[in-house]
Amino acid sequence: MKVLKDRIFKLFVIFCSLTSILPLLFIFFTIFKKGITSINLEFFISLPKPPGEIGGGILNAIVGTMLLLFFSSLISIPLGIFLGIFLYEFRYEKIGWFCNILIDVLQGIPSIVIGIVIYLWIVKKMEHFSAISGAFALSLIFLPIIIKTTKETFEMIPFSLIESSLALGATYPRSVIKVLLPCAINGILSGILVGFGRIAGETAPLLFTAFGNPFLNFNILKPVSSLPHLIFTYTMSPYENWHRKAWGCSLVLILFIFILNFISKFRLKRWKVKF
Repeated sequence: MKVLKDRIFKLFVIFCSLTSILPLLFIFFTIFKKGITSINLEFFISLPKPPGEIGGGILNAIVGTMLLLFFSSLISIPLGIFLGIFLYEFRYEKIGWFCNILIDVLQGIPSIVIGIVIYLWIVKKMEHFSAISGAFALSLIFLPIIIKTTKETFEMIPFSLIESSLALGATYPRSVIKVLLPCAINGILSGILVGFGRIAGETAPLLFTAFGNPFLNFNILKPVSSLPHLIFTYTMSPYENWHRKAWGCSLVLILFIFILNFISKFRLKRWKVKF
């Protein structure tokens, strides 16, 4: 009887697991079915054509997305790692507890609100949209992910490593930089990859900051396009050709996020300290 109950429960868990991933599979299937017809070499190396014309690509959106991710990472990664170490060091203090609450609040703020704030802080002061303002908006979304990942990774490392370093005569800051940080690098990299997947699909803050650009642009002080913004623009248009491009762009974005998450899961397997 117990064996029968165990098998029934196992089948129930498997059924629930399969049911939970069915929506994701349907989304993948729909995007792949509608987007694969637009994928070709021209799609990746060409600029968009005027409305109504056949052909064109998304090169401007790919370059713009890479620019936004690169400059947002320059802002978020060093600051996030530093703040993560700070929260780890003061995790038992009131200031650490208070900062943790602030990070949780920042992580819960809707992305469109962050876009509006950056619009007031940067875009209105510069009097024009720009890639750098979009990077700042994405960095505020990226920052809490890196902070939490850094702090949680440090907490997994045995404190005996620090004690051993101190016993050998190293200072505490040197022990953190030379001992703890190298041990935590795999976990931090995993958090960075997950964060890239998170901000790569953000559209709302870019509507108020980067704004979009139909041309190829490498100047961070001017507007740039991005994959999410291009999907939004093409989907809202009345042109069938642009609708197909939007599906193809969606497929590229989904595959990019899938690859980032796959790599992060692979890195998580090595997120251990052996001693």
